[in-house]
Amino acid sequence: MRPNVTVDMTTILELTKLRAPFGWPPKRPHWIYWLLFIVIALLLLAYLPFAWRAWVRQHYAPQIYSPVTVPAARVAIVFGARVYGNGRLSGMLRDRVDTAIDLYKAGKVEKLLFSGDNQFANYNEPGDMMAYALAQGVPAADVQPDYGGRRTYDTCYRAQHIFQVSEAILVTQDFHLPRALFLCDKLGLKAVGVAADRHTYLPSALAWSESRELLALAAALFDVVRQAPPPVMGQPLPIR
Repeated sequence: MRPNVTVDMTTILELTKLRAPFGWPPKRPHWIYWLLFIVIALLLLAYLPFAWRAWVRQHYAPQIYSPVTVPAARVAIVFGARVYGNGRLSGMLRDRVDTAIDLYKAGKVEKLLFSGDNQFANYNEPGDMMAYALAQGVPAADVQPDYGGRRTYDTCYRAQHIFQVSEAILVTQDFHLPRALFLCDKLGLKAVGVAADRHTYLPSALAWSESRELLALAAALFDVVRQAPPPVMGQPLPIR
């Protein structure tokens, strides 16, 4: 016969409170969960700029053409970049201007809008770009400098509001084109792009430009939400 064992509920409850030797499993302090939450949040935050850049690149990739296949437009907008003290264009900027000149000579565009930084008396991106184009045989009547294009947003905004451009071909490097197309699109300027990567650039220069785009794309999103006029404006000057 089985022994008659009677265990009351008090004994059962006491047994469930017993812990294994050495206190296992240990109780985790609450700060560990907070730390885990913060680490995950930081990882997601670090990933967001890369995801945003990937989406912009994918979304605007169909609007990027070669110089041969790009649809014709009246104006090519050429974005500024570094120039040197003697007026010499940096490698990337020279490729942009040469690409725009080729578009002009091929009849793809009628006018060239050179936009860049000129906030210092001894630094003049649009002036040096224009001088280079004139030396290559582009008539002065078909070139328009924009001295207020300090940033990509400024260039796109001023192209529409100052120079009355409604449709354009954007000329810059491949890493820069998605952001330029995004800004023009959200500002209401119809645009396609032509990549001006005519040479192999220094790895350090390319790495700097690519990494800079992460922050610049985040700033571009903020810009299109605000849509504030750039620091340098003025009276309308339509490109005739």
